[in-house]
Amino acid sequence: MSRLAELHGVATSYQPSADRTVTASATALTLALAALDVDTSTPAAVVAALAARERELRERLLPPTVVCWSGAESEALAELPPGTRLHIETEQGETRAAADQLPPGVHRLTATAPDGRTAAGHLVVAPPRLPTPTARSYGLLVQLYSLLSRRSWGMGDLGDLAELSAWAGRALGAGFVQVNPLHAAVPGDPTDPSPYRPSSRRFPDPVHLRVEDVPEFAYIEDRERVRALLERAGRLREAVLEKGALIDRDAVWAAKREALELVREVPLGPGRRAAYVDFLAGEGEALEDHATWCALAEVYGSDWQRWPERLRDPRSPETARARRELMDRVDFHCRLAWLTDAQLTAAQRVAREAGMPVGIVHDLAVGVHPGGADAWAQQEYLAAGMSVGAPPDAFNARGQDWGLPPWRPDRLAASGYEPYRRLLRALFRYAGALRIDHVMGLFRLWWVPQGQAPTAGTYVRYDAEAMLAILVLEASRAGAVVIGEDLGTVEPGVRERLRSRGVLGTSVLWFERDWDGDGRPLPPESWRADCLATATTHDLPPTAARLTGEHVELRDGLGLSTRPLEQERAEAAADTGEWLEVLSRLGLLRGTDGGYCASQEEAEIQAVHRFLLRTPARMVGVWLPDGVGDRRPQNLPGTWDQYPNWRLPIADAAGRPVTLEELAASPRVRALVEVLRDGVARRG
Repeated sequence: MSRLAELHGVATSYQPSADRTVTASATALTLALAALDVDTSTPAAVVAALAARERELRERLLPPTVVCWSGAESEALAELPPGTRLHIETEQGETRAAADQLPPGVHRLTATAPDGRTAAGHLVVAPPRLPTPTARSYGLLVQLYSLLSRRSWGMGDLGDLAELSAWAGRALGAGFVQVNPLHAAVPGDPTDPSPYRPSSRRFPDPVHLRVEDVPEFAYIEDRERVRALLERAGRLREAVLEKGALIDRDAVWAAKREALELVREVPLGPGRRAAYVDFLAGEGEALEDHATWCALAEVYGSDWQRWPERLRDPRSPETARARRELMDRVDFHCRLAWLTDAQLTAAQRVAREAGMPVGIVHDLAVGVHPGGADAWAQQEYLAAGMSVGAPPDAFNARGQDWGLPPWRPDRLAASGYEPYRRLLRALFRYAGALRIDHVMGLFRLWWVPQGQAPTAGTYVRYDAEAMLAILVLEASRAGAVVIGEDLGTVEPGVRERLRSRGVLGTSVLWFERDWDGDGRPLPPESWRADCLATATTHDLPPTAARLTGEHVELRDGLGLSTRPLEQERAEAAADTGEWLEVLSRLGLLRGTDGGYCASQEEAEIQAVHRFLLRTPARMVGVWLPDGVGDRRPQNLPGTWDQYPNWRLPIADAAGRPVTLEELAASPRVRALVEVLRDGVARRG
């Protein structure tokens, strides 16, 4: 069983720390192999499966996907028997008989050995690495829904993103704006507000549309309904900004959907119609599947696994018939995807025109909701009965189950990583950079059998060389930067391999300590250069809360603490105190008497960012809520309904919501930004 698991990339053990090894259970191995269609039901079945796998690997000429880095020889091709003939059909339609000097792309490869054996597969040719950003830059990090302007319909939208980018680039000299995943959500009542459990990663969510910016909106004939909708939008906005209400995504979408139904009644002009037709042709079956799922979800609910059995297969005759019957709704959802894609592209164009060298940094979630559009359309590529999570570690003794079905590594490889390629290509169309959540998933993922505790899972390995090659290929074609979120437990060698291919890492101040030495805060000169350095993230306390210890009180009040409150307070205060001592020793902590800032808290937040500028990090990010002293994290891991995750507007230290217009006029924001701007200019 162990040998069989190893040959299929299923780990028989893992190391939560260098001095400890945990053996995977037989149940975990059996269920993971079953998800890969490997029969281990009896000892005889295990023996037969092992013999078949060993024979397959021994006799095959090529793996299903071969990687060739430009300028280097492919190991798989070098191991072919002498005299093997190659036939290569390139993406560009050319025919080649050798793998050298091939253009970048994913080509079709056929090998014929002297003994008559043949093998066909995919040949990925990628640049050796992504170019390193030449100029140092700083930027803003924000959860888009939390950034309301006086024009928002109750949550931040793509018009706000364009406005923020234009202001940050032109007035502040920022190089980028990083946002949360804008993937399509699973509709529901209520909708899951987490941007990290989307229905589709392939298509964006139209809830982010600025409806007034859709050209056809101005030509809606029923102006009375338009007026009523705008008043309704104003009430949603005022409820959040002035009455203390949480962001109500469902109410916002209900209003926008009604407006967009009116928009669709306006005929497209010839040019707009041609652009829409081009979009439909370019997106092809993927868009048709997504829009079909959306139309079927309106009838049968948002979990395809509960639909009538005949509709659970996207390729069934019954699904094709339903698509024809619902063609009007399918077209509506195709139109929404087109409009959203256009506004995303426009936001990136605005950012670049504002002088940003990077522009918008989009976020790629780890996976998709099991009941959503991608899980329905891409069933063949997903491991049935499995969920992605994390094993127990020092921070979570029970492990984690994120409820996201993992991709099957075997099916990905057999397809030449087609769904992965299409996903990246779609995102890079409007991204100056892409942040990949849990980038370690390119190497391995923790598979948890459904119905089992996270501790009952095991790691399953992916072909990291192929996953990286596809990533580098598509990012280089788009001229985009890639940032890997590599926080937490990372197996040895992963960060080094990512860096060698030009993928930046993520470094958060409070986690950067000399863990191999005395555990003290890591001096700025010892930080890595190839990273995005920040003080916090959406899953961590804002800097003001960490400096005051308010995050400890919050966790304790929600019953999340595992130790007495005084002990938690003391540890947090000691941690913060060590950092403040470092900031003071380096001369970065400047008091209020010099006129640099209005309070000691502001002085400390500015000092934290001066420290980040002392590091060699190529990109430095400031969490936009830190600019106004917001105390509340956008997400508190470990909570569901105990805390309003993903529903809070940016607010000041007193909890008063702050609009985009107020942020732009805030002396406190301006003072913090000037620290970053001056520091980047001096060390750029």
